[in-house]
Amino acid sequence: MTSARATAARRSVDERVLESPLAATWRPVVREKAILVGVAPGISEDDLDELAALADSAGAEPVGRIVQSRKDPDPQFWIGKGKVEELHGLLRSTGAELVILDDELTPGHLRSLEAKLRVKVIDRTALILDIFALHARSREGKAQIELAQLNYLLPRLRGWGESMSRAGGGIGTRMGGGETKLEVDRQHIRRRIAKLRRDIRELAKARDVKRASRQRSNVPQVAIAGYTNAGKSTLMNRLTDADVVVADQLFATLDPTTRRLSLPGGRRATISDTVGFVGKLPHDLVEAFRSTLEEVTLSDLVLHVADASSPHLDEQIQAVRRTLEEIGAGNLPEVLALNKVDAVRGSERARMARRYPGSVAVSALTGEGVEGLLLAVNDALPDPPVEIEALIPWSRGDLVALLYREADLLRAEAEPEGTRVHAKVGLRELAILRPYVTRSRARTA
Repeated sequence: MTSARATAARRSVDERVLESPLAATWRPVVREKAILVGVAPGISEDDLDELAALADSAGAEPVGRIVQSRKDPDPQFWIGKGKVEELHGLLRSTGAELVILDDELTPGHLRSLEAKLRVKVIDRTALILDIFALHARSREGKAQIELAQLNYLLPRLRGWGESMSRAGGGIGTRMGGGETKLEVDRQHIRRRIAKLRRDIRELAKARDVKRASRQRSNVPQVAIAGYTNAGKSTLMNRLTDADVVVADQLFATLDPTTRRLSLPGGRRATISDTVGFVGKLPHDLVEAFRSTLEEVTLSDLVLHVADASSPHLDEQIQAVRRTLEEIGAGNLPEVLALNKVDAVRGSERARMARRYPGSVAVSALTGEGVEGLLLAVNDALPDPPVEIEALIPWSRGDLVALLYREADLLRAEAEPEGTRVHAKVGLRELAILRPYVTRSRARTA
């Protein structure tokens, strides 16, 4: 075979591998032993509990922890040279062959550590992307994960050099296209990224049609958001009798689910379960899932679910609110549901109520507080739409255009004095049109 034909054949194989379905259901039979490493001012080993949970979700077995309290990371190894030697000894004594760092490292840091330690080194971002690759189920979710992974990989091709060849697989190597060869060149990856972006745009169109239908119906929309493993899916199932997957793992569910929600007084809404958030959520992941996260930004209310039993409750609530700000949902009305109160003592419940006024204590597991939560959601939602009939003079054609754009225009008829419209409008549109309204009545969605 000529060199040109061999190159073409190899590239063809690469394309087939990249196009293959995401190996999301695979889990390692033998759990990789891992050492967890953290660097931050005043850090303690307890601060790596979340990293340990992430490692467990990815299929690793944390067998040791090393922390270093310092203001700035070491320019060569991220941790100081003394800690590198300590880490080397811990690797030998435990038999671990994986190091996981609790930050996103530069390609140079990863290359230096792998060359020094002679084991696989991954950072927090690669670990989270790996977990997402395990749990994505829908076609769109798989495409989004692969896009985030390739965006993460692209600048690291040159930095990792030979260490990019990880034929042994395992954590940090589950690429969105299956067992993608990590030696694939930049141009190949860029072509794949471009294709994934096109695919995601096409897949998002179908969801946009469904979303637009819900918006035209003027049924209020609620989005469940919260820290990963806060009990969002369990609460979704409790509120709607849905069948969302529930597991005691971080990022157990990724694909959004929308169900009808019955509120007090007979009012109805839709409620969507979204991907969980986490501290230091990779930017590439937020970008890849931006179309999915629009379920939050276009909702009328955020039902923020927090794990009341977590010792890091305050930090987790703030992490979620920062992410909501980042995706443009920071100004939406919010109901804070302090979940898992069945695991919280009475004195601690009282303290949380004072610290978070207006929050609702609830247990998705036992059903405690669910009725109060539904009342809080009902009260926080915008008022139901108002059905109006109005005669808009010919000189105010801009108001007819407003109805087409912002409301649900049911009928429009030309009359000598103007346009007679029959529409369902919100309170803002009602205030603008009130001088021309001839009849109105509130509707329950």
